[in-house]
Amino acid sequence: MTAGTVAQAITRAHRNEWARVVAGLARRFDDLDVAEEAAAEAFAAAAERWPREGVPANPGGWLVTTATRKAIDRLRRESQRDARHQAARFGYDASPAEPTGPVEDDRLRLIFICCHPVLASQARVALTLRLLGGLTVAEIARAFLVSETTMARRITRAKAKIKAAGVPFRIPGPDDVRERLAGVLAVVYLVFNEGYLASAGDDPVRSDRTDEAIRLGRLLRTLLPDDGEVTGLLALMLLTEARRSARVSRTGELVTLDEQDRGAWDRALIAEGNALVQERIEAVAAGAAPGRYQLQAAIGVVHTAAPSARDTDWSTIVALYGRLVLLDPSPIVRLNRAVAVAEVDGPSVGLAEVDRLGAGLDGYHAFHAARADLLRRLGRSGESRTAYDRAVELAGNPAERAYLTRRRDQLAG
Repeated sequence: MTAGTVAQAITRAHRNEWARVVAGLARRFDDLDVAEEAAAEAFAAAAERWPREGVPANPGGWLVTTATRKAIDRLRRESQRDARHQAARFGYDASPAEPTGPVEDDRLRLIFICCHPVLASQARVALTLRLLGGLTVAEIARAFLVSETTMARRITRAKAKIKAAGVPFRIPGPDDVRERLAGVLAVVYLVFNEGYLASAGDDPVRSDRTDEAIRLGRLLRTLLPDDGEVTGLLALMLLTEARRSARVSRTGELVTLDEQDRGAWDRALIAEGNALVQERIEAVAAGAAPGRYQLQAAIGVVHTAAPSARDTDWSTIVALYGRLVLLDPSPIVRLNRAVAVAEVDGPSVGLAEVDRLGAGLDGYHAFHAARADLLRRLGRSGESRTAYDRAVELAGNPAERAYLTRRRDQLAG
């Protein structure tokens, strides 16, 4: 087996098994630090031993066994020879079993732990991206537009708060589920986005992360089948995932929505997403108020329903974004609305709205990319080039950088 083949196997194992290993260790040892560090040590051992010994027939089982031994060794080194240590050492847990809830999945339970109310909203998202999504601290820092040091401290403090609060490893009761649900949905969606268009790394698309987010979305819908936002998020992810195969060209460049081959879209995913949105439309007609994910899913339906980019119903999209801004007036939502406004009222109107958001989005590459495109459409090539330069500088995704670089280089003069 070549070194390249082994490296690919390790990468694949990390993508497929990291969340499962961490979640299983967290349940067994009731300690997030132990779980994360033992999992990391197991993958380091794989990188050292698999090139010599070969890739095991069951990589996931090998990693779980190795990580468990690493965790026990750590507890032994720290002289934590309490009941938890002894139980783990001999392969059983002598304490009364915690109820696990209606969904038997360690990863889903770990999400609810990471989204405990003792944590601030951003800490919940960061912790889950680290423990469930397997993102590095640097990748999470880029997503939050903060330094790596700041993010490392945030994650460390979050784990310490979870430990100090004595949060049990189980899905909470119905009342607690409702309280934590918004944070859980935000985390799942960020994991999805990090896979659909990765913020860093050599791979522009990480299908393992989009698959994991959709899997978690389906589990949440099983847990809460009548919740509109759970349904809306699943629909949104399905409708977005349906376009993934057309998102990046063969040369590794981002293909924007207006240039994508719509014949390559996954019609089965679109049909499933449309059915979920239709279900929520009927609920809204009966008096339910749509939430942010339901509105974004409705926008996705409008995009996927258009046979070509020129046939897109931009007026409806602007109206939906108008309702979304009332629920979530964040600068990014308002930026998306401004881009849609430019399609209805022209680039000068859209640019005016985009420029009003500048103070809060200077470190966000999509803000500069939107400005660059609108300035290009207005014939202001010099300003457009400057905006493209800033967008390329900030973009962490290689496919986006390639696209933005080409668009900049096509400018006249």
